[in-house]
Amino acid sequence: MNQFLDLSNVRVLDLSQDFSSNSPAFARYEGPTVKWVKRIAFEGVNAQHISSTIHLSTHLDSPWHFYDPGPDVAGIPVQHLFGPAVVVDLEKMGVGDYDLYGPEHFEAWEKKTGIRIEKGDILLIHTGFHRYYNEQWCPTKCGEAKPDLPRYFLNQPGPKKEFVQWVLDRGIRWIAIDAMSTDHPFDTVVRQVRPDVAETVRKHLGVKDLDEVFPQEWYQMTHTKLFPHGVFHVENIGGEIDEILDQRVWVGCFPFRFRGGEAAWCRMLAFVPAR
Repeated sequence: MNQFLDLSNVRVLDLSQDFSSNSPAFARYEGPTVKWVKRIAFEGVNAQHISSTIHLSTHLDSPWHFYDPGPDVAGIPVQHLFGPAVVVDLEKMGVGDYDLYGPEHFEAWEKKTGIRIEKGDILLIHTGFHRYYNEQWCPTKCGEAKPDLPRYFLNQPGPKKEFVQWVLDRGIRWIAIDAMSTDHPFDTVVRQVRPDVAETVRKHLGVKDLDEVFPQEWYQMTHTKLFPHGVFHVENIGGEIDEILDQRVWVGCFPFRFRGGEAAWCRMLAFVPAR
């Protein structure tokens, strides 16, 4: 028989964004429709039918999203979805619109905070961009929500190539970010969809061609280069994340057990001492 585990001194923080029929999806992905199929007034029950791709609001990308051997969502052991994490505030370090980040940012963060990013840690990346998604909510210390979807989808910072090997060398378990993608927008299909903004990004990064920083063989690098190693991620977190910046915490990601699923909506939670 298992011993009772008293969690009464644990406070649960919700790091998830809301989901609704107004949740916008990533470029070239179909957004949600929510249809009422029963109403209490007529059938004595409320019931809905949802149709949507998964890549919107807070969601987990399983390795199967870009790596055919997987695993799929159901194939990720639940024990792997819960564990120690570090919350790195890149916004405070001056990383902003269109910028690149790499190992040097996380190593500088370690020196500044005195917190070591350990093997097996879950890495939460805070950019501040969760405030620009129209489904951000937070009743406490999260700062003012400022819905701005063009800025959210087009301007977020993203990793440089060196970040990928650093993640593998450090033994990071998985990654979560408060933005729509763990990749830079212009290392994704956004580069094709918005060539006008791509020129702005090229000038901002000071390169002659974006291929210098985002070569085709590194397309969506955190997806294509990390998934084969089992390093998956959760995108579009937010909620109460501002309460745990620059800290070590325990977190959990809880998707439904989706057999054959390349991704799944999830609830992302942090567990901290009660006040």
